[in-house]
Amino acid sequence: MSDGADERWMRRALELAGSAEQADEVPVGAVLLSPAGDVIGEGWNRNISDHDPTAHAEIIAMRQAGMRLGNHRLVGCTLYVTLEPCAMCAMAMIHARIARLVFGAADPKTGAAGSVFDLLADPRHNHRVLVQGGVLAQETGARLTNYFRSKRGKPVE
Repeated sequence: MSDGADERWMRRALELAGSAEQADEVPVGAVLLSPAGDVIGEGWNRNISDHDPTAHAEIIAMRQAGMRLGNHRLVGCTLYVTLEPCAMCAMAMIHARIARLVFGAADPKTGAAGSVFDLLADPRHNHRVLVQGGVLAQETGARLTNYFRSKRGKPVE
């Protein structure tokens, strides 16, 4: 996909991150596209409200897509997410056979798509995911930074 399409879908993921923020969840959003470019799954962080440690935006979008397709394999699909995925989400992408990941802000604490770990490119896995990071990184990063600043009572930029 073109950079224009990547930015368009990242903006949609940012909208979904807003839903998480309204629910007092860490503002992360995800959109999953079929190989034809159709939206087949969307999600935002819901682990606090759902009392589910696995309810990250990426997982919710993949679950939705799996149900829609009637398959646990999401071959050829592209996942857009506002924050670099954690190890759990990265491994779920490998198991689902996601073709491509596009993320916004890097996660220097738990990122598993190149920052702390590089699980998606590890040659020991039977599947690798193409990764494009940094799409709208300033906007996605600012949303997260401002969320955590407001939680700590610090001024939001």
